[in-house]
Amino acid sequence: MSLMNCAAVVGMDWADQKHAICLIEVDTQTPELDSLDQEPEAIDRWVADLQQRFPNQKIAVCLEQKRGPLIYALMRFDCLILVPINPKQLARFREALGPSGAKDDPTDATMLAEFFIKHGDRLRPWYPDDVATRKIRLLAEDRRSLVDERTALTNRLKDRLKQYFPLAMLVTGDRIYGNLACQLLQRYPTLETLQAASDEELTQFYRRQQSYRQSLIDERLQKIRRAKPLTTDQAIVDSSVLIVHALVAQILVLNHAIEQYDASLAALMKTHQDADLFTSFPGAGKALAPRLLAAMGSDRDRLQDAREIQQMSGVAPVTKRSGKSKVVHRRWACNRFLLQTFHEFAAHSIKHSQWAKAYYEMLRARGKKHQAVVRALAFKWIRIIFRCWKTRAHYDELTY
Repeated sequence: MSLMNCAAVVGMDWADQKHAICLIEVDTQTPELDSLDQEPEAIDRWVADLQQRFPNQKIAVCLEQKRGPLIYALMRFDCLILVPINPKQLARFREALGPSGAKDDPTDATMLAEFFIKHGDRLRPWYPDDVATRKIRLLAEDRRSLVDERTALTNRLKDRLKQYFPLAMLVTGDRIYGNLACQLLQRYPTLETLQAASDEELTQFYRRQQSYRQSLIDERLQKIRRAKPLTTDQAIVDSSVLIVHALVAQILVLNHAIEQYDASLAALMKTHQDADLFTSFPGAGKALAPRLLAAMGSDRDRLQDAREIQQMSGVAPVTKRSGKSKVVHRRWACNRFLLQTFHEFAAHSIKHSQWAKAYYEMLRARGKKHQAVVRALAFKWIRIIFRCWKTRAHYDELTY
C-alpha cells in the first residue's frame, strides 16, 4: 500500500480500556503520541478531529488485530484505511530495532506506524466483507467453537462412563452426545436403574427417542439383561452419577444451541448470492458450505492468486533452504479455523468426489500418512475453489 494515498499514518497499540496512539503526518514525518479511551464517544471525537485536520483525505490505521471492539468501532469511518499487522511481524521488527527486549505501549504504537511507513508496500489494507458474509463467518466460527466444547464434554463423559457404567456406550448408538444417550443417562444413570426398568418401558423409551427398528431395540435389551456391573463401590458410583448428570445437562444445552446456529446459517445461505456456488462442491453440506463461503469472502479483489489462501490457511507447506540443505514442513503460523475448514472439507470430499478418492488412494498406496494426504488434497481443492469463486462458476466434477 502506497503512502501517496494517505495524509497520515496512525499506529495503535490496543488494550481493553485505553489504546496508545502514534500519529505520523506524511509531510512532516514527526511522531505525535497520544492515547484513546475504548468508548464510542471518545472514538467518535478522535475521528472527527482527524477529519477536521485532514479534510477529504485518508488516514492509515495500523493495528495488530482483524477483529475486536476497536476494529469494529473504526470500520464505521470511510476516512480510515485499516491495515492489520501480524503480531509476529511487529515482534520481529521490535527485536531488530531493540534487542534488549524492552517493550511498552507507546513504543509499540510508534513501531506500528514506522513499520507501515517503511514497509507499506508489503501490507494490504483490510476491507470488510458484506454484512451477510460477515454474519455467516461469525456464526460458522461460533458454531465450531460450540462443537469443540461439546466434544470436550463428550470425552469427559466417556471417560467417566468407562469407570463405572461402560454398558451405556453400547446401548445408546454411535453418538454419546446425542439426545438419545443424554436422555437415557438422565433417566437411568446407573446399570442398576437401567436393569430395573422393564422391557416394555425401555422399548417405549427408545421409540420416543425415534429409535424404531425393533431388531436394534431387542439387541440392546439383551445387552442390558446380560450386563454385569463393572464396580459396586458406592463411592465411585454415587460421585460418577453426579458428574454424569452435570455433563449431560451441559451437552443438551450445547445441542440446542448448535441446532439454533444450524437454523440461522441455513436461513442466511438461502438468501446469499454465492450459496449455490459453495454448495455445489462435493462434500460441502450444511456445516461446511457456509465455512467455505466465509473463508473466501465476498470481495473478489481481495485475493489475486490461490497461493494467498493456501498460505493464509496453512495448507501450503514452508520450504527452508540453506546451502545444500532443504527442509519442507507444515506451516505453523496460519489461521487455524481456515486450516480446519479446508482440511475437513477435503476429508469429506473423498466420499463424494471420484477424483478426490482416486488421488487419496494413490498417495496412500505410496505410503503417505492420512493427514498428509488430506492436506495435499486440500491444497488441490483450494485452487479449484478459488477459480470457481473468481469466475462465479459452479463446480462440475466432469469439467475438472
